[in-house]
Amino acid sequence: MADTADKAMQQSLLLKRREENEEEEEEGGSRSAVTWGGFREEVKKQGYLSGPMAAVVLSQYLLQVISLMMVGHLGKLALSSSAIAISLAGVTGFSLLLGMSSALETLCGQAYGAKQYKKLGILTHTAIFCLILVCIPVSIIWIFMGRVLVFIGQDPEISYAAGKFVMWLVPSLFAYAILQPLIRYFQMQSLIAPMLISSCVTLCFHIPICWVLVFKSGLENVGAALAMCISNWLNVIVLGLFMKYSSSCDETRAPVSMELFHGIREFFGLAVPSAVMTCLEWWTFELLVLLSGLLPNPQLETSVLSVCIETVSTLYAIPYGFGAAVSTRVSNELGAGNSQAARIAVYVVMFLAVVQTTIVSSTLFASRHIFGYIFSNEKEVVDYVTTMSPLVCLSFATSSLEAVLSGVARGCGWQHIGAYVNLGAFYLCGIPVAALLGFRLELRGVGLWIGVQVGAFAQIVLLSVVTGCVNWEKQARKARELVCKGRCSVDDRTM
Repeated sequence: MADTADKAMQQSLLLKRREENEEEEEEGGSRSAVTWGGFREEVKKQGYLSGPMAAVVLSQYLLQVISLMMVGHLGKLALSSSAIAISLAGVTGFSLLLGMSSALETLCGQAYGAKQYKKLGILTHTAIFCLILVCIPVSIIWIFMGRVLVFIGQDPEISYAAGKFVMWLVPSLFAYAILQPLIRYFQMQSLIAPMLISSCVTLCFHIPICWVLVFKSGLENVGAALAMCISNWLNVIVLGLFMKYSSSCDETRAPVSMELFHGIREFFGLAVPSAVMTCLEWWTFELLVLLSGLLPNPQLETSVLSVCIETVSTLYAIPYGFGAAVSTRVSNELGAGNSQAARIAVYVVMFLAVVQTTIVSSTLFASRHIFGYIFSNEKEVVDYVTTMSPLVCLSFATSSLEAVLSGVARGCGWQHIGAYVNLGAFYLCGIPVAALLGFRLELRGVGLWIGVQVGAFAQIVLLSVVTGCVNWEKQARKARELVCKGRCSVDDRTM
């Protein structure tokens, strides 16, 4: 009996290996079969995702930009302190939550491609629970942020105002911890309409409420922080209601249960490198604002670099939309075992990235004498921004290529590789060059910006090399193994 069972098992394994080899041969034979028809079809799919997704990201980011724009008309102190506050909030909180939630682009995307629909809801609940836990120590840091700024040598007047602004942002931190997993939940299913409606409604609400709180309530710059909190919670409520009651989420909706605790280890296993990958890059640009506070005339330098960063970050919504689209397409196709479709998705997104970068950079350069007035009405600030505009255009070009390459990395689950790339590109290359040019060679803000762009260029080169060396058939097998592992573990626990 034992011999019969062993023979049956061996035959089963041989049959399985034969099927896998046949699949690999078919995939390998189609490696060069990238037709124009398939290319055009993929362009349509990514256009359907990237356009609305860019609008979603832009609408959400405009909450911050509009707040800063209104505060900027209160004076240089209000603008510089609020800019530092928002930068620190991003460094210590928002970047961490955004990065950790990006793990769902791999986990949920591949699960959806493999038709493991209930796993999406379970992983979303797990992510929300984990991110709320992370918010508790971060909120404590935010409460004492003003004292920290003074301790590290920042201007006391700016530090006090920035610390007060960050304290009022604490409720927004918890809203963000719920919002980001919800966004990934809808994104990985290509349900863009709910996010688009919710973010646009929130933006339309934010503009008048921010104006009232900043200019009419007497709260001034603190009113902008309160408006951001209210708007973010509104976005969470709308998306949460849609998830609970919409028929579009019937297959992926899962009840809140103890099962969410079973996926904590799986989530953190990818969330930690995802957070490191995102934070290392985010922190680099936010570090520019802090370094500018150490230059002569810190209010001017901080204000100008903040305007430049806000401009690039606002426009970054466009390539980020393409990055989100390719992340969705790659993760879904790898989860389904379609390595060729994933490869075509990468070709398409690189083509689209070059086209939109050319258009947007040219438009931005043509308006270089104007866009500074959006953030400030002081001529000194606007003139300095005009001088920085060519570097801002270059920065957008590098950011665009980085956005789509990072999207590919998230779709494949390469966050750990992205973390090493960002560490080497920015902290071993970009930041040292920025410090040398800005302080040693006394190029001030221009030198700081050039240094970071050197790091961004190194990042693009490294990510391009990694992407170009990918074995897509192997990536598809890994994705199937990951999904099967998660599925089996869940099934075992529910038996």
